[in-house]
Amino acid sequence: MAAQKGNPAGGVVGILVVIGMAWYFFGGGLERQVATNMSNIEQQVAADAVKQYNIAKSSGKAMDACVQAGLVSAAYLQAKDQGNYQSWKAIEDSDCRAAGVPR
Repeated sequence: MAAQKGNPAGGVVGILVVIGMAWYFFGGGLERQVATNMSNIEQQVAADAVKQYNIAKSSGKAMDACVQAGLVSAAYLQAKDQGNYQSWKAIEDSDCRAAGVPR
């Protein structure tokens, strides 16, 4: 019985796949993907906080709006979104003044 030899093209493809995976994991591809995913998560958290603020604001209670505006500004701070952070700090200040909580 003669030993069968494998397909050399399959071996080359396997080596290329291993090299590609090593490049992705050790060349920063994974880190970039994680950073992108974190950014998306932080933006989604901020968007959810805005929705919660809108619900609290529509309840008519000034203190609820003040508290939720603070949570929205904190979410944008965490997301490192300076423009939205500054906008929501102004909203927070206004809502908290209306609730009798000076800033």
